[in-house]
Amino acid sequence: MTGNIGAGHGTGGSYFDPIALRYDGVPYSHLDFNTNKCGTPSGSIENYGDAHQVRNCRLSGLNDLDLGKDYVRGKIVEYLNHLIDIGVAGFRVDAAKHMWPGDLKAVFENLHDLSTKWFKPGTRPFIFMEVIDLGVEAIGMREYIHLGRVTEFRYSYKLGNVIRKSGHEQMQYLKTFGQGWGFVHEYDALVFIDNHDNQRGHGAGGLDVILTHFQPRMYKMATAFMLAWPYGFPRIMSSYNWPRHIEWGKDKNDWIGPPHDDDYKTLPVIRNSDLTCGNGWVCEHRWRQIYHMVRFRNVVGASQVENWWDNGGNQIAFSRGNRGFVAINNENFPLNKRLQTGLEAGSYCDVISGNRKDDTCTGHLIEVDELGYSQIFIDNKLEDPVLAIHLE
Repeated sequence: MTGNIGAGHGTGGSYFDPIALRYDGVPYSHLDFNTNKCGTPSGSIENYGDAHQVRNCRLSGLNDLDLGKDYVRGKIVEYLNHLIDIGVAGFRVDAAKHMWPGDLKAVFENLHDLSTKWFKPGTRPFIFMEVIDLGVEAIGMREYIHLGRVTEFRYSYKLGNVIRKSGHEQMQYLKTFGQGWGFVHEYDALVFIDNHDNQRGHGAGGLDVILTHFQPRMYKMATAFMLAWPYGFPRIMSSYNWPRHIEWGKDKNDWIGPPHDDDYKTLPVIRNSDLTCGNGWVCEHRWRQIYHMVRFRNVVGASQVENWWDNGGNQIAFSRGNRGFVAINNENFPLNKRLQTGLEAGSYCDVISGNRKDDTCTGHLIEVDELGYSQIFIDNKLEDPVLAIHLE
């Protein structure tokens, strides 16, 4: 729940008092917290190598619910089922490693199926859990994968290093990206280039590694790879802007909230004619190069990676079966190579350089011959050194 921010009223009007462990809106009282389970002098986590502390003590001073109690579980289940009944399709569980897997299982098992107004009968909610695990703490992701997907933070950390060419990493190594790099199974992972935490230097990886909208060229390149590569369930970030102040890999302005007026009311999202956003909103999900790659992923579906090619360095290309083809040039010189695309003969619109509308293409037209080959050229000086084509 809250930390010690003083008693008051929430945005819904209900009273709360963190010192008294009183939250009338639920209601929760002092009987519902892990007050006597923690065991540390401070009542907070003092040793992340101790799984008992991580799950029974306060995280960042936040009052810690006793999820082992039926009443506590019941109120959470009641709330989540209300959301499901009005159309919510799934949930992200924040700080899941600070809860015992058995307690989460007891909650998830009591959730309703999704509403048949929008979903097929028997459809279960989609659940993924935030578990930061770089292999150095007492609690790992694999303790939670039987409950749903988990956030694979190593994905953004490792891919950021590859795109930045840090530590002698090269794109040729991405041929085995995923389980071959020690990640959890592809069906257990939720992946992302950045999220609300690590784009500010929190969580796994510093700002010298994690790519964000502040590095748009590399960010779009990384996102194109994520959406073209079959590993994991990808999540797209949609951000707002703020003035960064970086020291030692952390953002000192990490506290800054969304764009607002003088009364601290959040400003509306302005949609520009080119589908970008204004009023301080970044809206990466509306960037042409990104939303077209979402379409690419939908088109290729479960098709396997085929026709891998690399130059032994930072130029790569591959097809997704016979449904899509992507090439990326992260070198300091052009990519100019006749490559197997896996596609049928024809003219294809490069969805990175432009839009396809009706029978026209505002980007580059890519010709594929009867053998499936095409002469692929990507200038290293382009803002978007990526090419992607797919079936319609």
